[in-house]
Amino acid sequence: MQVAYIAAIAIYIFVCFFLILVVLLQQGKGADIAGAFGGGGSQTAFGSRGATTLLHKLTTGAFVGFIALALLLTVLEARPRSSVVQTLPQKAATQKAPPPPQPAGSVAPASAAPATGAPAAPPPRPAPVNPSGGPAKP
Repeated sequence: MQVAYIAAIAIYIFVCFFLILVVLLQQGKGADIAGAFGGGGSQTAFGSRGATTLLHKLTTGAFVGFIALALLLTVLEARPRSSVVQTLPQKAATQKAPPPPQPAGSVAPASAAPATGAPAAPPPRPAPVNPSGGPAKP
């Protein structure tokens, strides 16, 4: 799928440059001042009528290719692509996250009390703070 998409873009870029080249090679309907005096027909490789017909056919073909490739690239880009989330197993997606750890000074829930019936140890007391900013003396 990815190779086809890259190939379509490469062909599309080639058709774009080809279309620009063919359009720039064409001579306008009014031509220039030399066309009024008969000098415009002698400068083409296939004669005055043949070059116009060939360039007109090339322009039409390049235009049809340009439109067809633009539509193809639009359809390829609009398709939904697979996601990493879709490839995960369902069990991992529905699994609950573990509870967050409790802060050191908080009281544990009743379910965390020791089962032996012994009293729980008291929480540690905060260290004293010295107002001067240095270490506290005991």
